Amino acid sequence: MISKEQKEEIIKKFQRHEGDTGSPEVQVALLSARINNLTEHLKVFKSDYSSRRGLFKLVGERRRLLNYVKETDKARYQRILKEFGLRA
Repeated sequence: MISKEQKEEIIKKFQRHEGDTGSPEVQVALLSARINNLTEHLKVFKSDYSSRRGLFKLVGERRRLLNYVKETDKARYQRILKEFGLRA
């Protein structure tokens, strides 16, 4: 789990304006943090299939969000990929 403090820090870092919590940048950042957290968990607990399924759902949700940004604003999409070190 991501603590409340970590979540607030991520939101402050990636928000586009004051009070922004729903922009694609913020959502991708939060999903990426949760994905990284679950990945570390699964390295220790290899047989945790419920968490593995949750990880796949989060990856799919992030992929759909990135596809939306890609269709609407290509420059923004490229910037997001670069910031998070994601592959296209």
